[in-house]
Amino acid sequence: MRNKVVSLEDAIAIIQDGDGICTSGFVGIGTPDELLEGLEQRFLTTGTPRNLTLMFAAGQGDGKEKGLNKLGHDGLLKRVIGGHWGLIPKVGRLAIEGRIEAYNLPQGCISHLFRDTAAGKPGTLSRVGLGTFVDPRLGGGKLNAITEEEIVKLIEIEGEEMLFYKACPLQVALIRGTTADPSGNISMEREALLLDNLAMAMAVKNANGVVIAQVERIARQGSLSSRDVVIPAALVDCIVVARPENHMQTYATHYSPAYSGEITVPLEDLETPPLDLRKVIARRCALELPPNGVINLGIGMPEGVAAVAVEENILDLLTLTAEPGIIGGMPASGLDFGAAVNTEALIHQNQQFDFYDGGGLDLACLGMAEADRQGNVNVSRFGSKLAGAGGFINISQNARRLVFAGTFTAGGLNIEITDGRLLIQQEGRAHKFQQAVGQITFSGQLAARQGQSVLYVTERCVFRLRADGALELIEIAPGIDLERDILAHMAFRPVIDSPKIMDERIFRVEPMGLKAILLDLHLDDRIGYDPQRNMLFLNFENMSIRNVADVEAVRRAVEEKCQEIGRRVDVVVNYGGVQIEEAATEAYANMVKQMEDRYYHRISRYATSAFMRMKLGNILTRTVAPHVFESRSEAQRFIDRIDTDDAPA
Repeated sequence: MRNKVVSLEDAIAIIQDGDGICTSGFVGIGTPDELLEGLEQRFLTTGTPRNLTLMFAAGQGDGKEKGLNKLGHDGLLKRVIGGHWGLIPKVGRLAIEGRIEAYNLPQGCISHLFRDTAAGKPGTLSRVGLGTFVDPRLGGGKLNAITEEEIVKLIEIEGEEMLFYKACPLQVALIRGTTADPSGNISMEREALLLDNLAMAMAVKNANGVVIAQVERIARQGSLSSRDVVIPAALVDCIVVARPENHMQTYATHYSPAYSGEITVPLEDLETPPLDLRKVIARRCALELPPNGVINLGIGMPEGVAAVAVEENILDLLTLTAEPGIIGGMPASGLDFGAAVNTEALIHQNQQFDFYDGGGLDLACLGMAEADRQGNVNVSRFGSKLAGAGGFINISQNARRLVFAGTFTAGGLNIEITDGRLLIQQEGRAHKFQQAVGQITFSGQLAARQGQSVLYVTERCVFRLRADGALELIEIAPGIDLERDILAHMAFRPVIDSPKIMDERIFRVEPMGLKAILLDLHLDDRIGYDPQRNMLFLNFENMSIRNVADVEAVRRAVEEKCQEIGRRVDVVVNYGGVQIEEAATEAYANMVKQMEDRYYHRISRYATSAFMRMKLGNILTRTVAPHVFESRSEAQRFIDRIDTDDAPA
């Protein structure tokens, strides 16, 4: 085995004019700054390489000089295909001014492109991006007039619209790990994320390209455990040992063993955030957290939801995730964003987006820069300011429930919170609720057609997206005047139908008691009846049935409704995300049997989790015939089929 450890200069000399390169990183996590600095210095010194194509998924930079900002020079880049642009203003300026060809594609789709390119596929097929600025009917992700090639195509498969993301030829991968042996096996034990290093190395190696790895140390040949090796030597061409200042764990933290999973930390020592505008918004968002649910919290305003969860001692009820591969634990914020402490698992970024795109998220809480009357949201571009979509499109289009978080106005907004009331001391200069957003990063129309649950949370009011695609005002903060503080600062009038007052606990210094709020069964809101079809709907989604008392509460509520109806009913039950503790299973099964005997005509149940369908089957087979389906439509069809079978010939 040859020794692949080389100097920075020798490694960078491999890159040729016109090459397609891809780089790893998420903000500063896993970003190969030593290699990027070497590439910049070679270009500034020699004028080469020139006209490179750069492809990256997550944003890699500090918003100033680091990361991909080092490549923001005329002539170095010809084309850039990126997911998040907000952290690389030097490259973003080249795109805005039309000095490079430039595309903004969803982060998850680029991540999947690395994997699909490795497999020799011509590109990636996805529903992600339909109805947004990435859709070819709305721009195809192109960022300026000189960008002409259509690399996103609208196609139809089995009568369904899809987007095809064309693969990009790649000759060089700049990746990063922790430890390498001389032959090129690379481990990542001190890295906070795995990212797409393996997929990128495979994609480039299978195209007969060159994989250059940045590491912080070299181990003796053969000393790395095979279980620790993330990128095998067969995929690596050369290794560069980085200087410590170019191999920080994040851009805010040189190294934390908590971010690499070596230790867990006591969260009770975290400082409680003050009661301010950000906390008010985070608290209202936290009221939507589903117990036992899987959740994504976006960067910016949504980051505060995790801090509220810790303060309210409910983190153990949730699985928080982050798009680069974090599952469980407490996500970090600021320039540490993407890392987490006390994580349960760490997976590759493309795998995380597989899970997200497939509908794995019970709830996503994302930022909201501007919204319009159709529920569209823009977080990606505002005139000459280019932020990029990042993972926003993947996440927002596929989460079961969605909460957008942001201030009602921006630019100088100043509030006062007193005695459970919100007072506007100074209004923001910029209005965020417009007739039409500048760019569609989230399509309200598509969400409404798909029946997605969407809320828009601000410090002074809450809106929801109605089934007809209109925005409805549903909550107003105590102390806020509807006309003066809300409607006067909107470019359109939302639907208004008896909005309620936001929970006053949000606006008080002491904790809200969120655990009790979330674990309350809320049975009055979970029972609905359609008299025309004589059908009772029981929405038990994310309900936690902990003991016999909870079972009895369910029985009383459903029985009261059935007695009010006065005849036997057909029943459809949503068990998605339900948790039934072992101590309550026998009582629950007996209760269901009693209700079927007394009040139900026909019953079908559905749960999106295969485990829950199996568990419910095991519980209910003790007493009743368990028809448990994967979706509400299947459960409804079961009832309808019985109706047809029972019909007279």
